[in-house]
Amino acid sequence: MLGGAARGVFRGRVIVRPDAQQTAATQSNPNLLLGRKAEVDTKPQLEIYADDVKCSHGATIGRLDEKALFYLRSRGIGEGRARDMLTRGFALEVLDGLPTPALREGLDDAVVASLRRAAEEEATR
Repeated sequence: MLGGAARGVFRGRVIVRPDAQQTAATQSNPNLLLGRKAEVDTKPQLEIYADDVKCSHGATIGRLDEKALFYLRSRGIGEGRARDMLTRGFALEVLDGLPTPALREGLDDAVVASLRRAAEEEATR
């Protein structure tokens, strides 16, 4: 998630060596642009030198879904709260992949606090 005029760069690389048969590798780089001037450059890479593998990679870059915002707002949820809900939902998809519940919960609190600060900064621009 990038706010304000932040710029992110992702260069991911997975190498599957010739003796790593039956490797299963997945590389994903989802990005949510929250600031008007935010941007991200992403380049996921797979280098596969084995024959019997299952590998995938991908990247997404986008902004909050206007239809989802409209849906929430039409149900009486204010715009700021609707944006918070969608942004937190995006973050939770990432946090849900973490192995330790305590780590997920702690980072969830940090994400919520960070999102609030970012929303306040964006509103003052």
